[in-house]
Amino acid sequence: MRLRVEFTTEPFDLDEAPTHAVVAREVIQGAELDAVDVGPFGNTAEGGADEVLTAVDSLLRQALASGATRVSLQVNVIEEEIR
Repeated sequence: MRLRVEFTTEPFDLDEAPTHAVVAREVIQGAELDAVDVGPFGNTAEGGADEVLTAVDSLLRQALASGATRVSLQVNVIEEEIR
């Protein structure tokens, strides 16, 4: 099974990325995921179910420990390409 996770962390700061946002992005970029897209207002990554769920666990723990007061996320099952 493949999953796609989309997430944002709060509070927002339009002038400079807060520590919790930087930490969350680093977790996702360092995970064994593919199709990672990070941006100022949202982040998306795809990968196998185990890899995504492991990354989400780490993302939640580390972002909250780094000052996030809210983490909004959505996880979707995505269709795998038939080869």
